[in-house]
Amino acid sequence: QVQVMESGGGLVQAGGSTRLSCVASGSILSIYQTIWYRQAPGKQRELVARITRGGSTDYSDAVKGRFTVSTGNAKNTVNLEMTGLKPDDTAVYLCNVNVLRDSDRGPYSTEYWGQGTQVTVTP
Repeated sequence: QVQVMESGGGLVQAGGSTRLSCVASGSILSIYQTIWYRQAPGKQRELVARITRGGSTDYSDAVKGRFTVSTGNAKNTVNLEMTGLKPDDTAVYLCNVNVLRDSDRGPYSTEYWGQGTQVTVTP
C-alpha cells in the first residue's frame, strides 16, 4: 500500500512564511509528479503548484512568485515553501502523488492523496 502524508503549516501572520512537506511511502516504483492543491471553506479545490519527476514546476497565478515547490532531501519528499502569505491563502493544503506501481500484471500508474494540512493566515 502507499501512504501520502503532509506536514507543516499551522497559524501564520500575514506576510510570514511557512513550509509544507509531502512524503509518499510504500511500494512505489517511481513518482511521475506531485501536485499541491488547496481547499478553502466554501470554495472549490484549486491547484497550487506542481513538480514533475524531471523537476519541471508550475504554479497557479495566485501563488506565483510567492510559493516554491521542490524535491526534498529525503526520498519521495516534496516541499512547498510559502512566503508573503495572505489571509486568502488560508486553506487545507493537500498533496496528490502520481506514481508507478508494480503488480502481477505488470506496472501501472495511479494516484494517492494525503489527508491535508491546515494553513491559517491571520491579518
